[in-house]
Amino acid sequence: MSEQGIDQTDTAFRHAEPSRDAAAGAAGEVVIRVRDLKVAFGEKVIMDGLDLDVMRGEILGFVGGSGQGKSVLTRTILGLVEKARGTIEVFGEDVDTLSTIQRRALERRFGVMFQQGALFSALSVKQNIQLPMREYLELSPALLDDMAMVKLDLVGLPPDAADKSPSELSGGMIKRAALARALALDPDIVFLDEPTSGLDPIGAAEFDDLIVTLKQTLGLTVFMVTHDLDSLYSACDRIGALADKRVIAVGPLATMLASDHPWLKAYFGGERARARMPSEHREHAV
Repeated sequence: MSEQGIDQTDTAFRHAEPSRDAAAGAAGEVVIRVRDLKVAFGEKVIMDGLDLDVMRGEILGFVGGSGQGKSVLTRTILGLVEKARGTIEVFGEDVDTLSTIQRRALERRFGVMFQQGALFSALSVKQNIQLPMREYLELSPALLDDMAMVKLDLVGLPPDAADKSPSELSGGMIKRAALARALALDPDIVFLDEPTSGLDPIGAAEFDDLIVTLKQTLGLTVFMVTHDLDSLYSACDRIGALADKRVIAVGPLATMLASDHPWLKAYFGGERARARMPSEHREHAV
């Protein structure tokens, strides 16, 4: 495709996007607003009356007990799980009011990294990264290859990883390849589901550093579901906690430590949490 053709394709997507120019603003702007959300599977209620704001340019770490609905919330925001009640606004637009074209344009602004990477085993790393590009863009094979290599470099993978299959990669490399695919369309918001699970402490710390660097250099907003205490302490600007079918607290680490909720006191006040906590907060953990 010619350069002119690429520009025309990008222009068409931008015209379809819901209020992209209006969404551009200073840090601190709410980019995801969830209000009075209820999600249920049959008679089993997962969330009820959940409220949450995600701010532009932040890394929000989202925690909660196993099976409490952290990943379900992510899928609901993405439109993969139907809600029973409530509103979800993204970039100031109620997603329920968007047309099909507007919805697809909005999806282009999301990047998603699944817990185990979810790379397609029959495709090479490069082909996995190119999948979102092939779905949303009309690019020549040569340009697709160039863009995939840029994404590989962005996440710290060597060029020779491009033609490898996922089975030839280490656990850390799979995580990085999955992140490269999540960044394929230059998203504004990246959703990460347990990004450091299964990594050794060194690999996990390096991945946290990568996320922080990408946030700073690309201006990303990151919604990160995690159980990793080190990630919460070192990478996250704010923390949201899910319990009792709703968000019970959201804010910096100090907010978590000041809460009287039993789950938060157990999670952040336990011996393991205290051992990993930054020293300036340790005396406040109970």
